[in-house]
Amino acid sequence: MRIRRSFAVFVSAAAVALAAPFAFPPVSVRAAQAARPAAAADRLPAELSNEEFWKLSQGFSEQNGSFRSDNLVSNEVWLQWVIPDLLERSRQGSVYLGVGPEQNFTYIAALKPKMVFITDVRRGNLHMHLMYKALFELTSNRADFLALQFNKKRPEGVGEKSTGADLANAYWNIPTSPEAEYKANLKRVQDHLTKTRRLPLDTKDLEGIEYVYWSFYWYGPAINYNSSSSAGGRGNMASYGDLMLSTDAQNVNRGFLASEDNFRVLKSLHARNLIVPVVGNFAGPTALRAVGAYIREHGATVAAMYLSNVEQYLRQDGIWNIFCANVASMPLDDRSMFIRSANSGAGGGSGLANSLGSMKEETRGCGG
Repeated sequence: MRIRRSFAVFVSAAAVALAAPFAFPPVSVRAAQAARPAAAADRLPAELSNEEFWKLSQGFSEQNGSFRSDNLVSNEVWLQWVIPDLLERSRQGSVYLGVGPEQNFTYIAALKPKMVFITDVRRGNLHMHLMYKALFELTSNRADFLALQFNKKRPEGVGEKSTGADLANAYWNIPTSPEAEYKANLKRVQDHLTKTRRLPLDTKDLEGIEYVYWSFYWYGPAINYNSSSSAGGRGNMASYGDLMLSTDAQNVNRGFLASEDNFRVLKSLHARNLIVPVVGNFAGPTALRAVGAYIREHGATVAAMYLSNVEQYLRQDGIWNIFCANVASMPLDDRSMFIRSANSGAGGGSGLANSLGSMKEETRGCGG
């Protein structure tokens, strides 16, 4: 069994540049904002080509940044509690913005957006979402998705009608496959991205994807927020399996793996290249501005923006007002919602509670 790499090695591996033969020119935010009205579409694209997908992802991106954790898994067990209110206050079928790992998928399954941009300061988050892209596209149902994600044999008795809890419990004690099978599956994931999708991933990008995929292989459904830190998975943090068991306040499981319908929302968006990962600081000069300009150019509006607790760090660094101005430049209306998390006082990762806020009202006066 291979030894897990250190976080320092991963950060070094994740600081990448596109291979020169495949480099796309950066997208000019100013040019996008100044685009002639005649060039703007009255709807978002139904599908992006592989080249368009990568051009948006890399053209909107800023330089690779850092965070104290690789953040491979959410630590928000209460994330579903805001969904009923979110569905009342926001809208389906528009554009969803987010940050971080898989909790975005649950909000996406609820809002059913036409297009998604996931912006994170670390290129490692892009690697994670490319891994997920391959997993969704290579599998046709939730059980096969989990088998490929964790490198476990598909359990007997799970199927279309299985609940998220059924799947979590079924996979928990299934032995992990030998490393040879993991290596074969890793090749499937990387070949899908580089050969089927023809994404020009360089060696360091492929190593970043390998790091993420190996982490899920090594820890299985027990992987948590601390698994990529010096705590080695210990601490009061929810595991991936715990999150699959989570519900809203009415005990309804709304997770992206709670039903085949939810899974298919994600699979369809990935199949059409409409979940676009972007590297950028929320207070950076390019990423959020470029995303907002693209949405405006295509006659659309932001439905929701998942922030996690990023605002905490923006305020600590004295740059929240720059972030506020970046958001204010986006096409917003009264139904555009922030989804944020903060410590509820319950302690540890399980104490993070989610709430909603009006993007338009909260950024009023921040400038564009």
